[in-house]
Order: sequence, then structure tokens, then C-alpha cells
Amino acid sequence: MDLFSQNFETQQKVGAPLAEKMRPTTLEEVVGQPQLIGHGKPLTVAVTKDRIPSMILYGPPGCGKTSLAKVIANYTHAHFEIINAVTDGIPRIKEVVKIGEDNLKFHNQKTIVFIDEIHRFNKAQQDALLPFVENGLLTLIGATTENPYVELNRALLSRLLIFPLKKISEKDIITILESALINPQKGYGNLKIYIDDKEALFEFFVHIATGDIRRALNGLENLIAITPINEDGSLTLTLARAEDSVMEKALNYDKKGDNHYDVISAFIKSVRGSDTNGAVHYLARMIAAGEDPMFIARRLVILASEDIGLADPNGLIVATNAMIATEKIGLPEARIILSEATIYLAKAKKSNSAYLAIDAALRDIKNGDYGEVPYHLRDHSFPRPDEKGQETVAYQYPHDYPETDFVIEQQYLPDVLKDKKYYKEKKLDKN
Repeated sequence: MDLFSQNFETQQKVGAPLAEKMRPTTLEEVVGQPQLIGHGKPLTVAVTKDRIPSMILYGPPGCGKTSLAKVIANYTHAHFEIINAVTDGIPRIKEVVKIGEDNLKFHNQKTIVFIDEIHRFNKAQQDALLPFVENGLLTLIGATTENPYVELNRALLSRLLIFPLKKISEKDIITILESALINPQKGYGNLKIYIDDKEALFEFFVHIATGDIRRALNGLENLIAITPINEDGSLTLTLARAEDSVMEKALNYDKKGDNHYDVISAFIKSVRGSDTNGAVHYLARMIAAGEDPMFIARRLVILASEDIGLADPNGLIVATNAMIATEKIGLPEARIILSEATIYLAKAKKSNSAYLAIDAALRDIKNGDYGEVPYHLRDHSFPRPDEKGQETVAYQYPHDYPETDFVIEQQYLPDVLKDKKYYKEKKLDKN
């Protein structure tokens, strides 16, 4: 690193936000996540032994995923590379692969690659990583606020350990705020600070943080920035000024984070419960927070089959058309399309018989309870020597039986399931 690069890094650290300065650099400084960090805990053992597995750090915003990855970088003897899933793509992946190959060839050194917001990588980008994670050339540490079982390719996911991180507790947020006030290197330990009502002030920062430590530290930083200096050079922090520094509380919804699953869950349950007001409320929360309208539209299509189903088959048509229209029109007008579909589905009669039927059938398949296809239903367009000598029953072609409205009783299920009833008609189901 040359002199100019060193100076640039120094200036970056000096001018960095408080939340960046307060990032932990050692495992001992990590606050929270006792299920992973601590004596004998899995991540601590792996890091201290420098036996880092490929992993996903999964948790809500501000819980310390990126900080933990940077702590790991401080401990390992492996070469550490960072990929930004928002701005980087396959060319950057190829570059890191080449670095990894050179490190192994010339220095016998492993390479760890950290990918923040890995859920933003598309399938092709995730596939590009797979062979190098699989053969051990790269150790992957991915961080995501999204459910990895939903957002990541199964092939890649099968090569990774999932470490769930929990929302930072109120107690831990207060611990970090206190540390910021007394730490002379990273925080405000060199300043003379008085607090008018420390308990009330910290409760306020915990309140605006909603579990995201960055919000709490940003609030403290903003408060100190706008607090006038007393004659003796000290600062007096007050709750009133803290409230002024935060013009409005951030909407408790992060479209990039796991919280959107809570709101979409409430949205779906409101529609399922035929509550039009609740459904429109949660729809508005998602739109106001900048949620992808196609995400909402896709959920409506699923809901139309799962919860409205055969009670009103038009529900699926309405939801599918709403999805197509949303894709073509886009916001802000798509809000009206989504609202119309939401209200229609909320008002529609409900049946989950199709959902229950397929899941019951799948359970039997997964349990191995499915038997052989009955002889008369098999494909006989080619010779089947393995069936010679079997007792046969002729297939009855339904169209040959107009007198029974083209419905003919014959066995369709395998012998082991012949009396099974998967579809159980509900009162509101339509033909």
C-alpha cells in the first residue's frame, strides 16, 4: 500500500459515521449473538482455529452480519476479498477466482470471499460461485437479510452452513450506546458529556432503533452534532433535542430486510380472514416502504390458489391479470391494480381444499407410500416384456360412456392407496 492509499484510508476512518467506527474488531467486542459467539460456541471455535467454513450469516438489518464478517477477516490467515452483490457481477467473481488460484499456487494460502447482500445475486451469478465453493478454492461468507432458503439456489445452499443472527436486544443496544459515549478511540470518550435524563434518552434511541444498532448510533451521532457547546466546552444531551434531531421515526419496515416477511404475513392473513381494511393497510405499508410491487403481485397469485381456490376460481384469474398489469404499468398506478386485486380476494369466498389435497398427496410420495401405477393406466404403446403373465384389467375410455355423463368408475390410484381421499370437497367449492 502506498502513502496516498494509507492517507486515504486514514481520512476515511476519521470521517466515518459513528456506526462504522464502533464496529467490533475482535470476538470479545461483539455484542449479542450468544448462540454463536462465546466460549465453546460454533463460530468462535471455527474462527479461533482458523477453520472457517463456507457460511451464510442471516439476520435482520443492523444485527451485526457485516461486522462479524470483518471480525473473521481480522483473525484468519487466509486472503480476504470482498464482493459487493449490488455493484459487482460475474467479471468480479472471475477476478476473485484468479486471485484465489494464484494465492493457492504461489503462497499456499486460502481465499475467503465475503459477499454482502448475497441475495441480490441472480441465479447465474450464484451458479458462477458454485464450482469454486464446492472444490474449496473459495471459502464463501455471505450476508443476507432475506431468508436464504427462499433466495439462494439449492445447489449453492447445500454447500453452506446457515448461521442465523438474532435481532439486537434493547439491553445490547444500550451497552453499545454507553460504549460509544466512553470510548476515546472510536466514540466520544474525549468529550465532556452530560445527559439530562440518561434512562429516558437511551429508551428513545432504543425505540427509534427497532433492533437496528445503526439507527441508535446514528441518532446519538446526530444529537451530538446539533447540541450546542456549553461555556466550559461540555455538551448537555437532552431528550427534547434528540426528538428534534429525528424528524420522524423510520417506517418499521425494511424492504431489504427480513421484516417485510412480517408485513406480507399480516397482509396475507388479512386477505385470508376477509378483512379488507387490514389487507389494504398492509398493502399500503409495503408500497410506502418501497416494496417491489411484483413481489406483492406474486404473493396474491399464490394466495388466490391457496386460500380462495375452488370457492372462487376467478380469484386466480384476477390475481394473475393483476400481476401482468403490474409488470406492464408499474408504480405509482400499479397501486390501484394491486388494491383492486387485494380487495377482490379479501371479499371472495374461501377454500383451501386444493392446497390440502396436493400437500396430502406429496406427504405420501415423500413417505414412499405410492405403489405401482395400475396396469390399465400404464402406457402400452410399446412392448412391456416385464408385464407378461400379469393379470390385466382393460382401461375404460370415459368418452365411450355418454350415459354416465362421461364419468366411469374404475381404479385410478395404486393398490396401496386405492381408498385414499386427497381432495375433500368443501361446502363452497365450485365444479
